[in-house]
Amino acid sequence: MKKLLLIGSASIHVLNYYNLVRDYFDDACIISNESAFGDIPTHIVSFSIRNPIGIPSSIRKIKQVINSFQPTVIHIHQANSVAWLSMRAAAGSGIPIVLTAWGDDILVHPNQNSLLRKMVVRNLFDASILTSDSLYMAGEMQNLIPEKPLDIVVANFGIDVAKQTVTKENIVYSNRLHKPMYRIDSIIKAFAKFHKTEKGKSWKLVIAGDGTESGYLKNLVYSLELDAHVEFKGWLSQEENKAQYLKSKIFVSVPNSDATSISLLEALDAGCIPVLSNLPANLEWVLDGVNGHIVKNMDSDFISPALDLDNNSVTTLNRKLIEMRATKSVNRDKFLGIYNRLLNK
Repeated sequence: MKKLLLIGSASIHVLNYYNLVRDYFDDACIISNESAFGDIPTHIVSFSIRNPIGIPSSIRKIKQVINSFQPTVIHIHQANSVAWLSMRAAAGSGIPIVLTAWGDDILVHPNQNSLLRKMVVRNLFDASILTSDSLYMAGEMQNLIPEKPLDIVVANFGIDVAKQTVTKENIVYSNRLHKPMYRIDSIIKAFAKFHKTEKGKSWKLVIAGDGTESGYLKNLVYSLELDAHVEFKGWLSQEENKAQYLKSKIFVSVPNSDATSISLLEALDAGCIPVLSNLPANLEWVLDGVNGHIVKNMDSDFISPALDLDNNSVTTLNRKLIEMRATKSVNRDKFLGIYNRLLNK
């Protein structure tokens, strides 16, 4: 009997992954920090390690679930405290563990302090198989443990391919979180420069999402006198987000650190011309001047260059990339291949 124990923070990504692979297993349940998965069997555990007093309790609760559910595979999402606590609980069980890195856990946390670095390294070392959504992040994972060849599969969570077509409008779309690392303020400033050009006068910037900088970003738009040309949408449902991709001509995402984002994949599939920060993971999907624009100067009008690209050829190429590397079926096969390998040993 194949049984999956999925462990991860309360996130739409964990839910989407559960739905991606659930049918492969005879039974499955989730351990998370919140009850956010509807009627899916979920056990609530704190993943915080800020207060050492609570660590033994969290490990004990996870171990109790492992002992009672008896999974044949444990799949942990994020190589941070979620993985560290879960692996302590699973120690000695003999159950194979798959660990999926998400981005910050590999690209940011190990550089913040030595304790976080040691935790991430230990998580990578203890996993049976690792997964990364980009070759770049896979390389960074291996660099953290140069003495041990890691078993890393490059796979993302996949997207549902957009089947309908919508008439494109002069819209620049941004839907990343309103946090400093995503540099939404730089997008607004670039759009202000773009809007002053003859081509940019008829365009609108649509900003979805929310976060700690939302108030600051709205004040910035006001100070630049762009109120009539910038729209804040807040949180959008999955269908609303998809509809916004479909009618937007340009998608812009310029974080200072990132792996392969689902937002980028959805934008490529929806026929948006991508404008992206110059990060290794982005370069695995977009070649500057061919199927998108890579930003070299964050202080420039980095939106205008996207208008020099032929929309039809960009859309054709990007949808081919999605078909080959980013559909749910393609990536589901990769993850099921991992489970087959572990369960057939």
